[in-house]
Amino acid sequence: MIVCLGPMGAGKTLLLKSLRNSESIDNTTTAVPTVGTNIIDIKIGDKIYTVRELGGTMAPMWNLYLNENVRKVIFVVDVSDLCQISAACVLLYTVMVNPCLRNAQFLIALTKMDVSYRQMRNEALLMLQMKRLQKEVRQSITITESSAITGEGRSEILKWISKE
Repeated sequence: MIVCLGPMGAGKTLLLKSLRNSESIDNTTTAVPTVGTNIIDIKIGDKIYTVRELGGTMAPMWNLYLNENVRKVIFVVDVSDLCQISAACVLLYTVMVNPCLRNAQFLIALTKMDVSYRQMRNEALLMLQMKRLQKEVRQSITITESSAITGEGRSEILKWISKE
């Protein structure tokens, strides 16, 4: 099972919609904040991958959905909002120390790259303390820059999802 997590307003829903069908997304596309969960099927080649998105408002209850069946975690961070990056850091660390996820692979999707400046990526990685985190946890961590609107990072995320 694949789960998609991140703070409120990080862009999880729009990112997943763009992964499912990039042609349905343009500059006018918006998403309603997820209250609860969404199940999204993404077809890659001839295989379908099911992703469960857990809304940011549900962060206190995420642990109820995290179990040994979760093999991959997509963690979404809005790099255009420095305040949110701090909140994302706390949530990410909380999720990564969950014993059920000790063998899970993590993808950190730095979203909204189309509305932020390039230096924001470096600031986000510093604030998330990625170098330190990668040394201290056993999980595999992949980082990608993405934008649901422009499609940036789409192919990398799809490749990560389909990689066994």
